[in-house]
Amino acid sequence: MTVVAAVSQADLAKRPQFGWINGLKAGAAQLIVLHHLAFYGPMSDYVRPLWPALLDWLGGSARIAVQVFLVIGGFLVAKSLSPAGRAGIATPLQAVWRRYAKLAPPFLAATLLAAIITPVAGIWMLHDSMSAAVTLGQLGAHALLLHGVLGYESLSAGAWYVAIDFQLYLLTVSLLWLGGRLADQRRHWLMPLAVTVGITFSLLYFNLDAGWDNWAPYFFGSYGLGLMAWWASDPRRKPGVMAALMAMAAVPVLLALAIDYRSRIALALIIACALFLFGRARTPSQGRAWSAINALGRISYAVFLVHFPVSLLVNALFTSYAPLEPAWQALGMLTAWGASLAAGAAFHRWVEVPLGRVVQSLMGKAGMRTVTA
Repeated sequence: MTVVAAVSQADLAKRPQFGWINGLKAGAAQLIVLHHLAFYGPMSDYVRPLWPALLDWLGGSARIAVQVFLVIGGFLVAKSLSPAGRAGIATPLQAVWRRYAKLAPPFLAATLLAAIITPVAGIWMLHDSMSAAVTLGQLGAHALLLHGVLGYESLSAGAWYVAIDFQLYLLTVSLLWLGGRLADQRRHWLMPLAVTVGITFSLLYFNLDAGWDNWAPYFFGSYGLGLMAWWASDPRRKPGVMAALMAMAAVPVLLALAIDYRSRIALALIIACALFLFGRARTPSQGRAWSAINALGRISYAVFLVHFPVSLLVNALFTSYAPLEPAWQALGMLTAWGASLAAGAAFHRWVEVPLGRVVQSLMGKAGMRTVTA
């Protein structure tokens, strides 16, 4: 198992990639980093007079880029758990454990990094973006991906998403398992219908109440669009069936937007349509442009995990030692952006990938097959 993982990493850059997906992930990751830089400050407070409209947009609307990850998450999970959209899953508990083992180790490593860097940044800076001293209960809640549900303050700006991703995966596995218990796999429309119902309830009820934003149903509308986009884009299906599946996903979204327009949900529908058209396309791994896109896509999770503590430290240093002038603090924001990418690349190479190999090796010894999603 360990040898296979090593070969896969060595050959990754040479294999055809889901380039369009990597491009979406790369772009969304940059927007999330810039959103947090603009929203949390304090460097952005000094830069705002220089570019007020840009900083306002980055600090507000840019946050909907997270919808890209939600839709892509559903798309790739459908690919790994139920490529043909049929009910049933052989080992649901093992599937859930595999997902946790993929998400949690690098997340916990990044959480510990944030717990260390935050008090270091506090030497130079006091700001409301900084969390209080970490507690053992807080770390335990993060390790279990239950910090939001249990009411603990997140130690990093992106921590909520990791917990929601795990919940959404658990919900999808549960739907597949329950569908398999209720009907045999010959009922090809059962899972698409179930997901359509889930999208409808999510967008017309749960997503309208911010009190649900620590729970999977609040986000299932976007995630379900990704599931449906994979099933609808199956080239083995007849064109009419493909169109019907996408219509099943789109109709409740359009209804929800007509009742209460939400730009984040409109973006999710656009991303789902793009994945339906281009999500399965393999692109060359060679060439500077595709190499850069694929590399940024590969490190997007690592960048998502580590950018906040890195940005916090750069904020502290620039607001303490650089002139508090728009041009200097704009340089600080650019430095934080670049440092976040560099830290994400280093974290991916030296933490995320080695941890993944250790987990795969342990699962191999335990007789558990790994699944990429």
